[in-house]
Amino acid sequence: MGRSWHPLALSLAIALFLVGTHRVAAQQVWWGSESVPVQRAYADWQQQHILYLGETHDSEADHRAQLQILQELQRRGRPLAIALEMIQRPFQAALDAYIAGEITEMELLEQTQYTQRWGFPWSLYAPIFRFAREQQIPLIALNTPTEVTHQVARYGLASLREEDFRYIPPLTEIDLSNTTYRDRLREIFWAAHQGASHSLNFDFFYQAQVLWDETMAKVIAKHHQRHPDRLIVVLTGRGHVYFGEGIPQRVQRRLSPNLRQAIILLNPTATEKAKPRIADWFWQNDPSL
Repeated sequence: MGRSWHPLALSLAIALFLVGTHRVAAQQVWWGSESVPVQRAYADWQQQHILYLGETHDSEADHRAQLQILQELQRRGRPLAIALEMIQRPFQAALDAYIAGEITEMELLEQTQYTQRWGFPWSLYAPIFRFAREQQIPLIALNTPTEVTHQVARYGLASLREEDFRYIPPLTEIDLSNTTYRDRLREIFWAAHQGASHSLNFDFFYQAQVLWDETMAKVIAKHHQRHPDRLIVVLTGRGHVYFGEGIPQRVQRRLSPNLRQAIILLNPTATEKAKPRIADWFWQNDPSL
């Protein structure tokens, strides 16, 4: 069968896919290729059901942008919820307790196993969490448990047992049919492993990635059904929202063709901006700040 996935190898491969407290002025906002006033952008974003802020996880500029966008949306009065790729589903109770003031920030990190399961510097995300607590904005844990992701990446979806489905969708909801998405992930996989792995390992990697997307999509859709008045702002790696193929289309499939969603890539590269339909909006921080 070839070499099985090691957790570190999985983490490195996925990192290639995903990584590509003061207010910061936006240098420029684009709607597709059109530069638009930032206030026009906010007016549009406020009318969405779901807003995706595609980040590079270790980018301080991206997280400053996320905080500014959240602050302005909150100021405009629309009820918000913040959905978090960086917190896994079993730890929703810890997020609820943190927002309620029942546990400290340090206890939140311990109870969500943040360092072990995410690991990017907490200082990048802390201002967003503190703002949510201050404003009593619900936080939503999105991600698949690491144990399940690694199981699928090593042995495939067929290896899952009944107890593994507590925090993930049933197999009937995991759509592997998007060949464009599959091809893009194959390029990333081969770049990470230099073509050394058996093709079955790529199949399992692809299944793990789609499971990740489907889990997050299901949680977002469920929250929208329960709280349709809220604007859900999703903080996730940009690879999960490119062309809408990771999370957004899977949310749409679960809800309605009329669902209003918008994808914002934060501080895009020139290559990203040159790709048609990769995102709805692009946000660029002022580099002088």
